[in-house]
Amino acid sequence: MGIRAQGGSLAPGRVVGDGRYRLLAQFGVDERAAAHLWRARDGQLKRDVALTLLVGDPADAEAARLARRTLERAAHASKFGHGGVARVLDVLSLGSGVTSSEGLLGVVVAEWTKGSDLVDLVAQRPVAPAAAARMVQALAEAVDHAHQNGLVLGLDHPQRLRLTPDGALKLAFPGPLPEATLRDDVKALGAVLYLLLTGRWALPGGPAAIPAAPHAPTGRVIPPRSLVPTVPVELSSLAVRTIEDGGHGGIRTSAAILRVLDQVAEAEERTQLIKAVGEEEAVAESDGTVWTTKKPVKDVARRKKLALGVTVLVVATVVILAWGGMMLINLFQGESKSSGPKINVAASSSQVVPPSGEQPPPVQKPPAPAVGAAVKPSAVAVYNPGGKGDSPGRARNTTDGDAVTSWKTDQYDKQFPVLKDGVGLVVTFKDPINLSQVKIDAASPGSKVEIRSADKKNPKLEETKVVGSGDLAAGESTIALQQPQQGQYFIVWITQLGEDDEGKFLTELKELTFLPAG
Repeated sequence: MGIRAQGGSLAPGRVVGDGRYRLLAQFGVDERAAAHLWRARDGQLKRDVALTLLVGDPADAEAARLARRTLERAAHASKFGHGGVARVLDVLSLGSGVTSSEGLLGVVVAEWTKGSDLVDLVAQRPVAPAAAARMVQALAEAVDHAHQNGLVLGLDHPQRLRLTPDGALKLAFPGPLPEATLRDDVKALGAVLYLLLTGRWALPGGPAAIPAAPHAPTGRVIPPRSLVPTVPVELSSLAVRTIEDGGHGGIRTSAAILRVLDQVAEAEERTQLIKAVGEEEAVAESDGTVWTTKKPVKDVARRKKLALGVTVLVVATVVILAWGGMMLINLFQGESKSSGPKINVAASSSQVVPPSGEQPPPVQKPPAPAVGAAVKPSAVAVYNPGGKGDSPGRARNTTDGDAVTSWKTDQYDKQFPVLKDGVGLVVTFKDPINLSQVKIDAASPGSKVEIRSADKKNPKLEETKVVGSGDLAAGESTIALQQPQQGQYFIVWITQLGEDDEGKFLTELKELTFLPAG
């Protein structure tokens, strides 16, 4: 109870580490080591850092010994550099940066990792198998590199990991347990994969916020595919074989994990090739996620040959048509020499070729379409096919003529399309307009939008048509449609959110202006 009481005294605003680090927000607790994981502000260097606070009673000799061992391993890891592990900046121990009055046995200071919590990532629903494989692949590379240098990372607790804005998992709170082994790191990779695929944690000592993985009466962990049928066999087997210690089929090294993940990546590339040649059939799971097995692998060669044959046939057809066209032109030219003035077969029927010796009039380029006066929509609402919408009560702020008011999306921990494809606003005009441009005054640089036309107010996304797209800068951006579009309903669809100072993702729109063709 002493550890919990001391840990409970940690609160935002408290300063630790000889008055240098001000606590901002707690991101988890690894109860196995009484390690509290915090984001803090370095008062000297004016930057955010990740703190692993080892909480305990300095009079407890055993607790103090274990803390010293953790700090020694963290200090050793400070010499290790890899994109999958936050860099250790400092290690504070009793008498060296930590005082006994703080109720701490030590502090590991690491660079702050922008992004989102792994726990938040799986709280909504499991991650798509292909994305899960890529995430674990990046983490496995870090483990493999560390093990080659004789280092144990200690990533066997999900709250120590964060998802970076570019979609990679990173050990954000370094500090391996005193008795952690290389094998523990490998098992952790299997557990992380299991968590991404199912939303459950398969190792002891996980946080209460995540359900534990179910086990069969024999004690073996239930495979991910039994919980989520859309999980490919290869990934389901990899997770279980990595977690379990017994048996001859166990996976015990990060290098072996990387080999399997590489095979999964190659299978995904093959499915993309099949899509690229326009085939309508593919080996697919029931949810539409495409994966290949031994039988489809043979089929890939047949599809490649078919695609090559189609390509040759198309090229031959083009050559024949070109030859025929040239012969036709020569025929006309031959007749023109004997029967009259030359005929320009490339010109339209309304164009007349001037007599010999006269210069033809210059070709006039069509003028750019003029833009008329702005038309204000009669209604504006949040468009979110995947949910209830973000801040629906503020949607009208985007057409009120006041740039001080605005509409914001919800604040997301991860970028689109991890949770959903996008979100946007649907506008309705009293009468159909011939829309030419949309001006967007935004406060979220980095956002990407599409302008979509619709036939009704609440269509399905696949029922809408993309008529323009662009990136938003800070301030006003103009998105010109590919060509003026007649319609009464249009959607401003956000496909990529901007990023704020906290590493969260959101987009803020101040004003929308709709300009018809003049």
